[in-house]
Amino acid sequence: MKPRSCYIRSMQPIIALFDIDGTLLSAGGAGRRAVELALGEVLHELDQDVSLESVEFAGRTDPWIVRAALMQYGVAAEEDLIDEVLRRYAVHLPRELVRAPAFEVLPGVLSLLSELRDRDDLVLGLGTGNTEPAAYAKLERGGLDSFFAFGGFGSDHAERPEVLRTALHRGLKRTGAQFEDARVVVIGDTPHDVAAAQAIGAHCIAVSTGGYGAEELQAAGASVVVSDLQASAVRLAFDRGGPA
Repeated sequence: MKPRSCYIRSMQPIIALFDIDGTLLSAGGAGRRAVELALGEVLHELDQDVSLESVEFAGRTDPWIVRAALMQYGVAAEEDLIDEVLRRYAVHLPRELVRAPAFEVLPGVLSLLSELRDRDDLVLGLGTGNTEPAAYAKLERGGLDSFFAFGGFGSDHAERPEVLRTALHRGLKRTGAQFEDARVVVIGDTPHDVAAAQAIGAHCIAVSTGGYGAEELQAAGASVVVSDLQASAVRLAFDRGGPA
């Protein structure tokens, strides 16, 4: 019997790159609380409560968020300082995920991932603004970590298009395909996901389970917009080998 990788190489592969927050799961504010705790430890000399309510999280990478937070408090966003906040964030996050009362895996996610994992023509990856440790902490909390063996992460780059480009490169290595021979589908919940998908020449299935509605996602240029990942349009998009 041929190994699965041989089947993938013999057909046009699909590389599916999933966002995490708002797409696969809702962490119930655990990520924001963990960043606030980490930032508070690093900036303790400011002698004030740290709040990131005014910092945009949706669709942004962890380094981008920390840089914006530091600037909010008038602190030079040097790379070493960003790295230290992210290191402390990764320590706080697992505890905050356990404490989060509203943590949930979003509708349709488990069944969709289970179906896609069994396909011979498709590989599952991540395209997320989370750093790699944060990404897998969230996925493990939701029982989804076993679905994803590769991806692009906020720890690879602060800008989302480059995160996806990294994920795509890793997906191509796994399939043995060239870019022109593969179909790349990004699944996300924000206009930032849509724009990043367009930047790397990928299709985008946008799901309105995050903070953006269907009209905003359509206006951003998503190939397919669905209310959640239970929608039949998601399966149809993959059945066609990718959205039109």
